[in-house]
Amino acid sequence: MQEQGQNWEDVMSSLMQARSKDLPYEKVLSSMCTYPHPIAVEAYKMFIESNMGDYGLFMGTYELEQAILSMLGDLLHNPHPYGYLTTGGTESNIQAVRAMRNACKSINDPNIIVPASAHFSFDKIADVLKIDVRKARILSDLVVDTSHMRSLIDQNTVGLVGIAGSTEFGQVDPISELSKIAIDNHIFLHVDAAFGGFVLPFIGQHPSFDFLLPGVSSIAIDPHKMGMSIIPSGALLFREEKMMLSLKVDTPYLTISNQYTLTGTRSGASVAGTYAVMKFLGKEGYRYIVNRCMALTYLLIEEAKKIDVHPVIDPVMNIVALSVLDPKTIRKELANKFGWQVSITKQPSSIRLVVMPHMTEESIIAFVQDLKKVLEHLKTSTNTGSEKSYDFDGTGNMA
Repeated sequence: MQEQGQNWEDVMSSLMQARSKDLPYEKVLSSMCTYPHPIAVEAYKMFIESNMGDYGLFMGTYELEQAILSMLGDLLHNPHPYGYLTTGGTESNIQAVRAMRNACKSINDPNIIVPASAHFSFDKIADVLKIDVRKARILSDLVVDTSHMRSLIDQNTVGLVGIAGSTEFGQVDPISELSKIAIDNHIFLHVDAAFGGFVLPFIGQHPSFDFLLPGVSSIAIDPHKMGMSIIPSGALLFREEKMMLSLKVDTPYLTISNQYTLTGTRSGASVAGTYAVMKFLGKEGYRYIVNRCMALTYLLIEEAKKIDVHPVIDPVMNIVALSVLDPKTIRKELANKFGWQVSITKQPSSIRLVVMPHMTEESIIAFVQDLKKVLEHLKTSTNTGSEKSYDFDGTGNMA
């Protein structure tokens, strides 16, 4: 840090220079986040100094958090949920597993069982909580093999995890079957619905995944994804108070006597942003956003099939995995030649696309046209046996 402060103009210039290096979302098809709703931005600015780590000083913001939990409980069929707003799915998953472990103190070497498709946050959980995280195999339709999951249960198993909207393929595990397994074995079941929680309730027919299933003990859901809120905005909901109480720590020097959260300081501004957008949109507004994203998803598949590119599976929600040869090269070419940001999946290998609210019909069609050019370029290169790096001219055609 320099001795003397810089003037406002220089600081703003540095900020603008840094901002110019960030990618705008318009060509981002790899992210589960999007532009926050304008009302969430305004609410965020209003509550920028609010610290939910000591909410006794910010009781109005705390009341907003309780209102959010009530709205999320209504969405997920739990009229009286326990929980709090987190920084996102990773924190929510850590806390859910920590609650499982703490509620089973008589077990010395606890383990949990997750699908092999589970988010990488569960690898962090294994390290942070020093708990054995066992991974059950995935079936050909990319959902967890419940029979294999059942076979992994032993006397030290404290809980199961199911995914409602897997990160790579957007699949929903058979949560209803996992619920029965959890009940039969007297263990907890956490549902990672960080992405799917704001999608599945608004698409009509969908697999059961929430508190309607009696074995579900906790759910992670992220307003900063399809909920259109500010980053970071996650939420963790418990069915029973005892799970929340297992996370309790004393906070003697604050205006509140204890915390249940992982982080101490928490953003009240994120609380306000989430409250504002959920109140403003309501179920009708979210239904419109989700249906629009699903329509674009189907358009993407339709256009892709015209160039003989097909999805690995029929999408359940607005995540598409397209089956192509050499996904890594295609990803690189799409980025370098056209600026598109896509990701790739591990098994089966494919290019992964998330159709978020910032996408349009025009952008979907433009993406498929650019994908076609990349595929034709790679095919030509392969047929000629040349390793030459082809360039594209300013119109996007091969030079």
